[in-house]
Amino acid sequence: MRAWLNGQLLDDPTGATLSVTDHGFTVGDGVFESIKTLDGEPFALTRHLTRLARSATGLGLEAPDETDVRRGVAAVLDGTDDPLGRLRITYSAGPAPMGSGRGDGPATLVVAYSAIEPMGASTTVSTVPWPRNERGATAGLKTTSYAENVIALAHAAEQGATEAIFANTVGNLCEGTGSNVFYVVDGELRTPTLASGCLAGVTRALVLEWCGGVELDEPMAEVAERMSEAFLVSTTRDVQAISRWDDRELPTPGPVTEECVRTWARREAEHLDP
Repeated sequence: MRAWLNGQLLDDPTGATLSVTDHGFTVGDGVFESIKTLDGEPFALTRHLTRLARSATGLGLEAPDETDVRRGVAAVLDGTDDPLGRLRITYSAGPAPMGSGRGDGPATLVVAYSAIEPMGASTTVSTVPWPRNERGATAGLKTTSYAENVIALAHAAEQGATEAIFANTVGNLCEGTGSNVFYVVDGELRTPTLASGCLAGVTRALVLEWCGGVELDEPMAEVAERMSEAFLVSTTRDVQAISRWDDRELPTPGPVTEECVRTWARREAEHLDP
């Protein structure tokens, strides 16, 4: 693992010093991006940095200086050539008084990198009883406040699944803990709209551009009953077929999913920063 903290490449990332009053640590007042690397090069970096800035301003923070972020990315990737890796860019409000109110300390910016193994071609999912709040203050923002996702993933694991799926407050399909959902009904590729409260995933946007599909808000129960196949998308999953959704077995992969997998692999190889 390699890490860059507030302008300095760390000799020992595990020994990094972060203020115990950092608002990202105390109350989760921060945003982040996870970015895939291929042979030491970041994929879709510009899109991720655009979303990082959007999440920061949505949280009420000044957007990070993109030049600084790119400098950190270059520092942690220098000399790396792992076939597959993950960058984690974390940006928080910095030191603040204990409690919810922000201080006036400088923001904290961390860029970390580690090699990872490819995910499997398919996965299993479980719906959870807690809704995403599509009208909440952080809806659609990629914040470091992930306790809700931790609880949901633990619940999914108890059901023998590896990802949890949320509906929103009106019962429409929303998203996974760290993934967007696509599904097929009557041969048509569909995914929830951003109004559902789901994250505007970079991979989600590219799949819509490269593979087509329509954005709809549909009840979770209706989707679960009518879908013929489904898949998850995320930075580290790419296009990953769903083999089981709760108690329902699905084709692995179905024909639409298989075509999306092929299209993704072809288009990804054409351009590292689409």
